Formats: sequence, C-alpha cells, structure tokens
Amino acid sequence: MLGKLSWAAIPLDQPIPLTVGALVLVAILAVLAWIVIAGHLPYLWREWITSVDHKRIGVMYILLASVMLLRGGSDAIMMRAQQAIAYHSQGYLPPEHYNQIFSAHGTIMIFFVAMPFVIGLMNLVVPLQLGVRDVAFPTLNSVGFWLTATGSLLVNISLVIGEFARTGWLAFPPLSELSYSPGVGVDYYAWSLEISGIGTLVAGINLVTTVLKLRTRGMTYLRMPMFCWTTLASNLLIIAAFPILTATLAMLLLDRYLGFHFFTNEAGGNVMMFMNLIWAWGHPEVYILVLPAFGVFSEVVSTFSSKPLFGYRSMVLATMAICIISFMVWLHHFFTMGAGPYVNAIFGIASMIIAVPTGVKIYNWLFTMYGGRVRFATPMMWAVGFMVTFIIGGLTGVLLAVPPADFLLHNSLFLVAHFHNVVIGGTLFGAFAGYTYWFPKAFGFRLDERLGKVAFWFTLIGFYVTFIPLYSAGVLGMTRRMQHYDVAEWRPWMIAAGIGMVLMSVGVIFQILQLVVSIRHRAELRDVTGDPWDGRSLEWATSSPPPVFNFAVMPNVTGEDAYWTIKSKARRQNLEVREPDYRDIEMPRNSPTGFVCAFFATVMGFALIWHIWWMVILGLVGAFATFVVFAWRDHDEYVIPANEVARIDRANLAERRAATNFAESPA
Repeated sequence: MLGKLSWAAIPLDQPIPLTVGALVLVAILAVLAWIVIAGHLPYLWREWITSVDHKRIGVMYILLASVMLLRGGSDAIMMRAQQAIAYHSQGYLPPEHYNQIFSAHGTIMIFFVAMPFVIGLMNLVVPLQLGVRDVAFPTLNSVGFWLTATGSLLVNISLVIGEFARTGWLAFPPLSELSYSPGVGVDYYAWSLEISGIGTLVAGINLVTTVLKLRTRGMTYLRMPMFCWTTLASNLLIIAAFPILTATLAMLLLDRYLGFHFFTNEAGGNVMMFMNLIWAWGHPEVYILVLPAFGVFSEVVSTFSSKPLFGYRSMVLATMAICIISFMVWLHHFFTMGAGPYVNAIFGIASMIIAVPTGVKIYNWLFTMYGGRVRFATPMMWAVGFMVTFIIGGLTGVLLAVPPADFLLHNSLFLVAHFHNVVIGGTLFGAFAGYTYWFPKAFGFRLDERLGKVAFWFTLIGFYVTFIPLYSAGVLGMTRRMQHYDVAEWRPWMIAAGIGMVLMSVGVIFQILQLVVSIRHRAELRDVTGDPWDGRSLEWATSSPPPVFNFAVMPNVTGEDAYWTIKSKARRQNLEVREPDYRDIEMPRNSPTGFVCAFFATVMGFALIWHIWWMVILGLVGAFATFVVFAWRDHDEYVIPANEVARIDRANLAERRAATNFAESPA
C-alpha cells in the first residue's frame, strides 16, 4: 500500500535531523495557524498564492530563495564546524550524516537559492525595464514558480522522512547507482531536480519570449538596459542546458528503477557519459547564475556613479560571447579523467578565452565609476566587493584551466575555494545588491542603510576569512568532503575557516535584523517618488510599488537610459508632460493552476520516491485534469476601466510632483 515507506524512514536514532525537522514543522504549523486565525488566508490565496502578477511571483521566488539560504547556510555551518574539530577525531557528525549534509548543501544552494534568487529578480524587474505590463505567459510563470517550490519541499521532506543523497551535489555514478546507493536519497535528489528543472525551463522560455517580443515603443535591442541583455543570455542558456540535465537525470532514474545500464560500466554502459552530460549542463549553469548578477552590477554601478554605462555595446558583445563560449569549456571539469593532451589543451584554451569577455565587463564597470559622482550606498558596496572578490575567483579559475595545474589541484579544497569565490562573490553578492537596490520598488520603502552596510562588512570579511584558508589547505593537499583528518598542517586553516563562517553568519543575522527594522520603520523609509536612487531605467518611472498594470500609458523610449532621458528633459524645461489619454487595460486573471499543479507534482514526486504506485497514478490524473480545466477557461482576462487607471496614476503623479518639486503646467 505504501511501497517502501515505513516507520523505519523516520530517523529516530539521529537527534540532529529529528530535532531540526520537529522545530521546522512546529514553526510552519504556528505560521499557518496564525494566518488562519488572523483571517489572512483569503488575502494570501487571492493576492499571492494564485497571483499571476510578475512582481508578486518575483517576490515569492526571492522569499523561497531566502528561506532556503538559511537551510543551505546551516548545512555549511555544520560542515565547517565538523572540520574545525575533526582533527584526530570523528567530530560530532557521523559519516553518513555528514555525507548527506554536503550533498544537500550544494544541491540547495545552487538549485534552490541561487536559481530562484536570480529568476526572482528577473521576474520582478525585466517587464518594468522593458516598459510592458507582464511577462509573455503569466499563468505559466506561476506554474514555473510553484514547481520550483515543489522541488525545494521534497528536499526538505528528506530531512525527516528517509534520507538525502550521499553522493555530492551532482550524484556521480557509480556511487549514485542502485547497487551503491540502495536507499531513497538519490531518488529524492533526482525527482526534486526533475520537477524543479521543468519549472526553471518554463521560466526560461517565458523570459526569453518576454525580452524578444514584448518591448515597449522605441525599445530596440540596443536601447535595452544591460540587465535585460544578461537576462536574455541567461535564459537562452537555460533553454539550451536544462533539457540536458533533465535527460541525464531521467537516464539515471531508468538505471535505478528499471535496471537500465546507461551509466554502469557493465552491460554496455559508460560512467563517463554521465560526466560529459552533467558538465555540459553544469558549466553553462555557472553563467546562468552569474550573468544576471553582471546585469545587476551594471545597473547599480551606472546609477550610483551618475553616469551612463561605459562601453554599452562592448558589454552586450561580451554578454553574448559568454553565452556562446560557456558551452565550449565543460571538459575542464574532468581534465584528470584521461581524455588526452590534445582534448585537454583545446578545453584549457577555451577556458582561458572565456575570461576575456568577463574582464571586459570589469574594466567597463571601473571606467563607469571613473570620473563619476560615486555614492557608496549599500548596493554599490556589494558591487565593489564583488569586483575585488570575483577577480580573485577568476584568476584562480584561469589557473585551474591549465591542465598540469589542475592535475595537482583537482578535487582539493583549492577547487572548493575557487568555486565559492565565483558563486558567492558573483551570484550571491549580485543577489544581495539587486535585493537592496530594487527592494523599494517592490515594497514602497527602502531598507535601513546602516544595518545594510554592517551586514555587508561582516559578510565580506567573513567570506575571506572562510575561503582564503581553503586555498592554502588545498595547496597542502587536503581534498574536499573529508569527514575527519589526521594531518596537523591542515588544522589551523580549518579553524580559521570555522571562524570565518561565524562572521558570515553574523552578516546574515544583520540582514535579517535590517529587514525587521526596516519594516518597523517603513513610514520613515517610504519612497514616494518611485525613484529613490535617481535611477536611469524605466522601472523607476512608475510608483513604488507599481500598480498591477505597471504603467498607465506605455512609455515611448527615444534612447539609452530611457528614464534618465525623460527626467533630464523635465528638469531642463521645469515642467511635466500633459496628462495622457487613459484607456481601459486588460490584465490576466489570477489562476490557481500553478499551485494545484505543484500539489499534484509533490504527490507524484513523493510517491515515485517511495514506490507508491497508486499515488503516482492519482497525481498524474490530477495534473492532467488541472491542465484540461485551465485550457477550457472562457475568461482569462479582466478589464481595469480607464477612470480607475486615471485615478491610480493621478495619485502617483501628485506624490511624485510634491516630492520632486516639479512645477505643474501644460506641455
């Protein structure tokens, strides 16, 4: 009846996951009880859960990423603490639990922190920057988010029901094959990524279509903000790369469930095929994550330098060059696997070449700052911290692209330090810069600057104290994923890394404190202008937060830095344009389709993991019925009358005029 599921799946003999799982469950039940008792459930269902508004879906993506950051970060703290005390000792984590922790940490931080964070920022901002009302496929956007949430839910369920993979975050065979991993850990890993991967692919198709087809009047390709260009490149990579991941995991699941031999060396299989396929997805994935961060830094550096972005067209070329070359370097992840000197040389050279367009971006940001009136607000501090950190990560990456050096450093902590240098220093710093920069646009009030800067400094210093020692330990020969060790030379570096993790944790605490304090003082921090940073692109041309329709009248773009041009003209003439001709606006209706699809995907995923076949059939039938109901909808839009549009826009304009002291006179 329940397949492989039994009471033995509950880790009653492991106090850490059991206690954490119980606390999380109590917290979730308490929050749900508060929502119901306080009467917030109808609002939550109507305005958030069933919303197809790109801004709210973007916020939900970022909220999901923030919650999962706490989970993935707690795994990192446990690993660093284990290695700090595990000299001539077993430490406090048993080997099987430690293996699950490092596997879950990598999986969560890549798939359920970095990916949702950058997709959330893209969802929130790109339609506003393009001057349009929503993404191309609003309901599909909701489906994509909720499928991503399903994947993260399955990963967290593994904490208290069953186990997670002990294979590392890429589940290399033969370790991930049934004979070596007979439990459900690899199944949790594979099904959560299959489901969330479909959600990511849906988001990629949606955002590419939006950028290519839904730009406002005058918004040619070479007038788009850089964040829109990096969004386009990143999502083109998603469309090209994520089907590879889906197919690779599907083959692994066929090996495990039906006795196929895709990745077993016996019966005609080939383990190296998995390596090629997973890294053919995995290296473009690095640029899927970091390209949107490059876009964020382009917006932040230009805004806080009060200058147009230096070398805009070269930045566009660099972005698209990275998009293409990123598919030509995957083999540098396994130089030591015997491909041969000629193949290694070709991929080593390609790995060095891809550093060139990245270097172009760094110089362009520096030249943008040069001669500008630089304001070191919190987003700008994240940008400057990124530039220093990412250069170090890039230089160590070029070193690892040299095959002889890679033979010495492969699978060592040097590689771990390099990877975190790039992903934290690039993607996570970019996510924090974008979060701080666009927070007032999403919620209508700014974040507390003082606490934001404290959080930045603790995070930056903590990052260096954590990961610079790992470079040294790697050069000394310490390999990654060690549960304990006996080499005295490694111990000081592990203790230093543990201290750095404490500092980074303090930075996270200050970010949480910043959010709490900012919410409590939101009246003083309120943004009535819609443009708190003196921005340059169209998202600052509407109110904070924007109305559901974004713009009462579609903007007309006449050059780069669209909103800066509008503002400059208004300042020169000391007047505002005359009131526009307001018209009715059609907007998509909210739909529970995404949430219902996610419910049935969760049922199916859990049932497939535990081999509960009747539940799998039930989930399939429910998912199919959901799509049929959605396809047969007669009314999928509603109309906002022109007088309501006018009322909202007049109120917004009145506040902006009062705040900016523009004279109100006819054009």
